[in-house]
Amino acid sequence: MEKFYTSRVIKFVGSVFLVVSIATQSALACTGIIIRSSDGTTVPARTMEFGFDIQSNIFAVPAGTTIETLGLNPDVSGFTYEANYGFLGANGLGMPIVFDGVNTEGLYFGAFYFAGDAVFSDLTDENRSRAVSSEEMGNWILGQFSTVNEVKAALPTIDVVGTYVAEIDGFAPFHYAVTDASGASIVIEYTASGLTVFDNTVNAVTNNPSYDWHLTNLRNYVGLQSENRGSMTVGSKELDPFGQGSGLLGLPGDHSSPARFVRAVAFANTSLPSDDVDKAIFKAFHILNVFDIPKGSIRDVDSDGIHTDYTLWTSAADTTNARYFYKTYLTQSVESIDVKKAVSSITEPKTLQMESGFIVRDRTGEF
Repeated sequence: MEKFYTSRVIKFVGSVFLVVSIATQSALACTGIIIRSSDGTTVPARTMEFGFDIQSNIFAVPAGTTIETLGLNPDVSGFTYEANYGFLGANGLGMPIVFDGVNTEGLYFGAFYFAGDAVFSDLTDENRSRAVSSEEMGNWILGQFSTVNEVKAALPTIDVVGTYVAEIDGFAPFHYAVTDASGASIVIEYTASGLTVFDNTVNAVTNNPSYDWHLTNLRNYVGLQSENRGSMTVGSKELDPFGQGSGLLGLPGDHSSPARFVRAVAFANTSLPSDDVDKAIFKAFHILNVFDIPKGSIRDVDSDGIHTDYTLWTSAADTTNARYFYKTYLTQSVESIDVKKAVSSITEPKTLQMESGFIVRDRTGEF
């Protein structure tokens, strides 16, 4: 692929507000699923929840852009690399960092909050030349690789570090979901045990605890099924279910990470097959509507007031045709971007407005 731009260096030197705000939240309730269509396309999709508006926009980076790691701290340099592939996705508060997106080869990346479990390396003089900060992984993965196997092979070559922020005495705690056009999908976690890469075998990812804990927890729900159950006799009493939904009776319905993981597995794996990718995208957004969190249903109260998680935006990726879809809190209609066309039309990184606002169409008299 032609190198469109080689002189610009991406380096975030200003705002620490996003990381500060992230660290003040006790839980951020993001949910991810994977849908597969009959035409062979894999569609990873997710919700993004925060306790404040992070003002996400679409950050697009053309192939050939030179990127410098450790951009959070203007006084510290890591290493530079050239983006092999163009990519775009959602950022936050103007930062030149993709937290969720897809590249021209159909590789998808998503960062999910992993508070309490995420453990990254300390930055030292010895590892600085191979250090990538936890919030920069989207740029590194989407800019460098085209498949899950390439990502797996490259992870041992870097040290993911928790960039220190004096104001909060902490770092941005994430784990990461990666899916490619072949359908391969992994969850990347850095914990006290070090780096662990899990195959995403159940088409779902949420937050903490660790991914293997969630897989073990699924054993508590082996009795769930999509088919309704019939009547049963207890003693001499015949009991009938209350209408529809008896097959998934007992499915947890709260906003906690374990509950959402179980629901995501249930809905992603019991959905009817989609004939093509557009129908799979349509279905993914419908499923994720179930995980939409309104303002007020999750609250943390501290000296600064009430913090309430809510769904800022929902995204989906067409990994075959490299398209990125999203809707936002204020813009409920789904919008899409052709990644290849978008990044081929620019010669340097560019930010595109993501949220256009809530519009109600008056259809009065249109019959």
